[in-house]
Amino acid sequence: MNTKLTLNLDKAIIDEAKSYAKNHQVSLSKLIENYLNSLTRETKKQSSVSSLVDSLTGIIPNDYDEKKDYRNYIDKKYQ
Repeated sequence: MNTKLTLNLDKAIIDEAKSYAKNHQVSLSKLIENYLNSLTRETKKQSSVSSLVDSLTGIIPNDYDEKKDYRNYIDKKYQ
């Protein structure tokens, strides 16, 4: 269940966060949710991956097609 949350943050930080979220194709709400989840997860201490990798979990959309993205990159590179 989602709940609305109001935060008071510096405008410059909000603008940078929005830009970061847009560049990574994730909503600002999801970005903050993932970050807070990584902070509060009890199993994080038992995790075998680094905290950086753990904090990035969920940033890439589920429908991301890395093969298609790679093909597009190669097509552009050799045009």
